[in-house]
Amino acid sequence: MHTKPPFPDLSSSVLNRRAAVLGALGLLALPTMHASAATSANAKTSKTKKQPAPDVWPHASLVPGGVARLSLGPSATRPKAFAGDVPLLVLGDPIEWTALVGIPLAAEPGEASIAVRAEGKPERQVAYTVAPKQYREQRLTVAPRTVDLSPEDEARYVKERDHLTGVMATLTDLRPDAALQMRVPVPGRRSSSFGLRRVFNGQSRNPHSGMDIAAGTGTPVLAPLPGKVIDTGDYFFNGGTVWMDHGGGLLTMYCHLSRVDVKVGDVLKTGEALAAVGATGRVTGPHLHWSVMLNRAMVDPALFIAG
Repeated sequence: MHTKPPFPDLSSSVLNRRAAVLGALGLLALPTMHASAATSANAKTSKTKKQPAPDVWPHASLVPGGVARLSLGPSATRPKAFAGDVPLLVLGDPIEWTALVGIPLAAEPGEASIAVRAEGKPERQVAYTVAPKQYREQRLTVAPRTVDLSPEDEARYVKERDHLTGVMATLTDLRPDAALQMRVPVPGRRSSSFGLRRVFNGQSRNPHSGMDIAAGTGTPVLAPLPGKVIDTGDYFFNGGTVWMDHGGGLLTMYCHLSRVDVKVGDVLKTGEALAAVGATGRVTGPHLHWSVMLNRAMVDPALFIAG
């Protein structure tokens, strides 16, 4: 049976229920100093002002290129969830599990669903609705050879595409922290947003699959979350590139780099430098192209950052 869970899943009622249950189990540490005074103050506050639900990342956005946050309910063990045959990132605890679903830019508006498998329970479907979204168009003028490819460049692109297909299929048992708020990799003005329909030299191409941030050549690029470097290279369209794995099918990509300061296998903490901004590949000037991939779908990085 299809169900339509509320969004986002981490509402104040869910968090209060989780706190109550964990507290009853002795798993939630509570302050002992001035407890009665705090309880009295909270009781007075709750009568006069409703407390807002806390922010959660990524924000839910049920559109092509967005993220669905689907409540899976309680389960003693972490359930498994799938979009087709692609595993999904499931976070939470036995009180409340949440599946994070990256919605591809090519997704058709309408009904969609995921399959959920929990230990000792039959497989079930959880449904959600993808709303339409019209992204703006961006026209750019670039070097003609990066639009009308020569046979040699076409062969190089195909080889790189096949390699990157494998990189994008990376799925590890690493589990990112439940707080998936990302740090913006470089300071600067957003020069091009996610989802823009790109027209290069008058020819339509795939929509923009990341966020462009204007910054000078050499500006350090910092890791937005803890993760492991899974690929580096100099690619035809992307120029100097780094891919990071944050666990569970959550990947990030950094392109057009002038310098790469890491190697495959390096493990980084949030805020550690991985490269420097540049103008390599198909570009009109120095900037960072930053992409976020969730269950092999490019999604809007703005959903993972504050502001």
